[in-house]
Amino acid sequence: MDPSYSTKADLPNEDQQTLLRIAQESIQQGIKTGQPLQPNLQDYSAPFQEMRATFVALHLKEKLRGCIGIIEAIRPLIIDVAANAYAAASRDPRFSPVQQEELDRLVISISILSPRESIEFSSEEDLIQKIRPGIDGLILRDKGQQGTFLPAVWKECPDPKEFLSHLKMKAGLPPLHWSETVTIERFTVESID
Repeated sequence: MDPSYSTKADLPNEDQQTLLRIAQESIQQGIKTGQPLQPNLQDYSAPFQEMRATFVALHLKEKLRGCIGIIEAIRPLIIDVAANAYAAASRDPRFSPVQQEELDRLVISISILSPRESIEFSSEEDLIQKIRPGIDGLILRDKGQQGTFLPAVWKECPDPKEFLSHLKMKAGLPPLHWSETVTIERFTVESID
């Protein structure tokens, strides 16, 4: 079975296009003013007002140009997308800020996260058996460190053991690290692009 890495968003196509437009407008406004777009909630229907956590990824010529998001649903969907799009374009520490001349060539994708759920496991091997490749995004926490991978990372790292090792490194832990205090949460993603 070919893993999907995400599912298409349940939102109607028109709503998906609205979110992509808001992300683009927020990036444009950010370049001009240094501030993200502030959508007026009253202008949008109920699905846009739901508290949802998102990530916004930017690509230029199929290469990552920025990706920022949050894992906790603390803002309405439309506000979260606007804020994360601006942040992906201007605050991803791996990249210089997006420039005006890049805007027309940027490809924007939005990931809407499901609520998180804890995975119960008795050992690292048990955890590896419970991870769903191509489906699960994971949040690993241990020793005051945290790392998060979206399901899209499975494309580059399809082996669950390797995926977990890379996640540990992202959290600032050694790739072979293991302790009784490791916690893992999973989530799925609805994609818009």
